[in-house]
Amino acid sequence: MAYDRYSAICNPLVYVMVMSKQFCIFLACGSCLLGITNSLLNTLPLLTLHFCGPRLIHHYSCEMPELLPLSCTDLFLNKIILFTTMIIYGIGSFLPIMFSYIRIISAILKISSASGRSKAFSTCSSHVIVVTLFLLTGVGRYLSPATGSVLQQVISMQYSIVTPLLNPIIYSLKNVEVKVAIKKVWENKRILPGTY
Repeated sequence: MAYDRYSAICNPLVYVMVMSKQFCIFLACGSCLLGITNSLLNTLPLLTLHFCGPRLIHHYSCEMPELLPLSCTDLFLNKIILFTTMIIYGIGSFLPIMFSYIRIISAILKISSASGRSKAFSTCSSHVIVVTLFLLTGVGRYLSPATGSVLQQVISMQYSIVTPLLNPIIYSLKNVEVKVAIKKVWENKRILPGTY
């Protein structure tokens, strides 16, 4: 999405040529391949671990930081792989996205009309917020030691549940029909029949 926004704002005349169907398929397949590679790199070394202690995870989901302390074997390799993949995939995703948005912001600031700047900023701001929330909380959670604290559970819930739920809400609020429907509901102040 960051590259799509970058192409649309910084190179609008060649946007259709750059964001061709083949290139979009390439980007989607590349994302899937990177996700599968990350999963395999972290999951395959788990097959060599032995779990002989308590089998209770103090968390609502079975994530790597909560699973590793339950093993009674040496975790050095697993922790190195987890740390390395989080740095590579986390920073490797965050930096190019932020670089493209810095370029986008500099291009937006060169737009002469205030309405054009406002429209361009509104298009990009929601994506930056969602991506930043997702990446910072996800990488922060995986790099912190597993303690089973409530804060870690809230952070895990934020990047695994809240951020994916925010995406459709944020993007649907940009739709004119959705805005009109929300305005009608708000003006009527009736959400359920018989309530005010």
